[in-house]
Amino acid sequence: MKVEARLFLGVAVFCWLAAIGYGIWSKNSQHHVEVVGVAGLVLSGGLLGIPGGFFWFVSRRIDPRPEDRSDAEIAEAAGDFGFFSPGSYWPITVAGAAAFVGLGLAFEQLWLVIVAVLFLMFSIGGLLFEYYLGGRRPIG
Repeated sequence: MKVEARLFLGVAVFCWLAAIGYGIWSKNSQHHVEVVGVAGLVLSGGLLGIPGGFFWFVSRRIDPRPEDRSDAEIAEAAGDFGFFSPGSYWPITVAGAAAFVGLGLAFEQLWLVIVAVLFLMFSIGGLLFEYYLGGRRPIG
């Protein structure tokens, strides 16, 4: 978790330093501080600081993972990272439904948004329960 904490907190510090630099640059070039850009950079740094602080807090409470130690071997991180369904069509249906939700929002078509959200909920349910219904149910 230390790697993730350093990554998020490093980018947060960069955003805050960029906000300071951008404020100075806009003050010198336009004779006033461009508030929206500075606020966006400060808030982006704050939003990156939230997960960075969480990862830093958690990294102090758990044992170091192999990627957190400099003396770790590659083989220590080997193993299963989860299960990924090789022959599932549900991710395509979720992506299609999400695309139609986006189209409905972009063109302000409430009927399309409603139908697409219903289809999105159906496809998410199909993705979640794919191995608990029908012929692919786990044995045991």
